[in-house]
Amino acid sequence: METSAYGASLAGGAFDIWSFIKQPQTIVRLFSWLFSIVVFATILSEGYINPPSEQQAKCMFNETESACSFGIGIGILAFMACVIFLVLDAFFHQISNAKERKYIVLADLVFSGVWTFLWFVCFCVLANKWSNTIQSAVPADAARAVVAFSFFSTATWALLTVFAFQRYRQGLGDVGLGYNDPVSDHTSPYPSAYSGAPDGYQQSPFTPGTAGESGYQPPAY
Repeated sequence: METSAYGASLAGGAFDIWSFIKQPQTIVRLFSWLFSIVVFATILSEGYINPPSEQQAKCMFNETESACSFGIGIGILAFMACVIFLVLDAFFHQISNAKERKYIVLADLVFSGVWTFLWFVCFCVLANKWSNTIQSAVPADAARAVVAFSFFSTATWALLTVFAFQRYRQGLGDVGLGYNDPVSDHTSPYPSAYSGAPDGYQQSPFTPGTAGESGYQPPAY
């Protein structure tokens, strides 16, 4: 009988919010959620400047629009994903179906791995564009914060990938192969009522007759 699945006990236990918050995975996910807010909110609020000779606002990272758009997009999607996975983590103990748990852990593993790579790409792109930017014309503190928290996000999402991978491996060992019906289980010590006569059974000395009679033959004198 199953006692756990993918690093958590089966459904039925009461939800403890303090124990949930103290979990390392929850703490790292909250940091990832906070870092994503810093990145996209900073770019939206201070990432676009108006050059004196132009009316259209330009991205503060060397006036490269794609750099700002990439940081905003990655940050917003990471923010939404953190909220979704936090909710799933909170109700994970209430899910009794092992397959549903497996899909949640796999989704967490794949998404965290992809976003680790994307955050690393975002950090490299923003750092490269910032190194080629005339810093006197842009809010330098805001730009440095975006670059720094992009790097921090890479680290936190890498940790989330490790946690998800550990849960997936643990689930492969925790989840049983399923319920074995005693009727079809040949390893059961009890004989099956549907599998024929039990071992050691002796045939009756009476043989059936052709007309439904017993066929008993009296002894000859």
